[in-house]
Amino acid sequence: MSDLQRSFAKAKLSSYPATMPPVAFQEAGEDEETDHFSTELPADDDSSSASSASSASSTGTIIPSQNQNLFARPQGSPNKRTMDQIPWTTYFERELFLHSTTESSTIVHHAYLTSPVGNAPLFVTHHGAGSSGLSFAVMTAEIRKRLPSAGILSLDARGHGGTVVTPTPEITDLSLETLSQDLIHVITKTKAQMGWEQMPPLVLVGHSLGGAVVTDVAKSGMLGNSVLGYAVLDVVEGSAMDALQSMQTYLSTRPAGFPSLESGIEWHIRSRTIRNSISARTSVPALLKHDPALRSSRSWTWQTDLAATQPFWQGWFVGLSKKFLEARGGKLLLLAGTDRLDKELIIGQMQGKYALQVFPEAGHFVHEDLPEKTAMVIVDFYKRNDRSALVLPPKVSDLLRAGKKV
Repeated sequence: MSDLQRSFAKAKLSSYPATMPPVAFQEAGEDEETDHFSTELPADDDSSSASSASSASSTGTIIPSQNQNLFARPQGSPNKRTMDQIPWTTYFERELFLHSTTESSTIVHHAYLTSPVGNAPLFVTHHGAGSSGLSFAVMTAEIRKRLPSAGILSLDARGHGGTVVTPTPEITDLSLETLSQDLIHVITKTKAQMGWEQMPPLVLVGHSLGGAVVTDVAKSGMLGNSVLGYAVLDVVEGSAMDALQSMQTYLSTRPAGFPSLESGIEWHIRSRTIRNSISARTSVPALLKHDPALRSSRSWTWQTDLAATQPFWQGWFVGLSKKFLEARGGKLLLLAGTDRLDKELIIGQMQGKYALQVFPEAGHFVHEDLPEKTAMVIVDFYKRNDRSALVLPPKVSDLLRAGKKV
């Protein structure tokens, strides 16, 4: 503070009446003049909530008390968002390791499970390429808020997350046929391991590649009448095939690694790959692995080599729209934009063959960006297809047998 400012302040204080107690004047250190206060508002961790609510509350008038030190140096960084990992135990009751052996290899499927209660449904989720079962963690927590007795089974596909194939193949088989068989295997193995007398009602939910897998499983009919319906998140045959043309370009712009787990989480948020920090802190750790041998600044590398999956890209999505419309069970398509619809799906939607929901404010990871809204749509979808709520009229033969006129 300059001498002129000091003299002005002292003169101003001396002008107050003698009956008024003097206000304590605390002088900040000279280095305080160079301090800069962040004007960035704390980001809402759940991007599905209305952003106007938090911004409106921050504009209210603040009346400080007389003894409050307005010029005190702030402790820490209150507006800095934490990038700490959120463990899977926050969302699921257990993890499963389901063994399967063939002539040439052994695979241990890793999955996260919360068991259904009574006749409640089991939501089975399949993630997209390069992701993991934790991609659905926050969304499924929102589902259980609305259906507390519902079960959740979220698996890691082979080559992803904690699923391990031994011996390690040069090229992991990620063909649609193999992934579909894996999903059926995980569901049936879970039923056996948990000792369920019968298969609970199933709602299959798949994102991107996972949407192609759940559609293929539903079309195969291998799970019988247990499948109430299936939901496909942000994948359409036409736009998916177009996007594959630029996939290598996208992968070349992605960082090869990160110096820390926290920096990997931060990159996903900053690049808006995942727009919800809670989701990012939950799902991103399963996408990265730490290699102590790399003494560079990028010792945290990607768990899945997406570039190596290129031989399977086209096979994932060819014929997807046709299978989606023809498979038995309720159908839900949830997109981040109507521009993703192709001709076949537009016609099917006009004919009422499936339910369509669009969230234009979300990115490709719609279930991570807007977990609450996505959960609401999926729960409503389940309730519309819940057979236990149906009351069927009595059969004519039963009425005749009872001696009633028809």
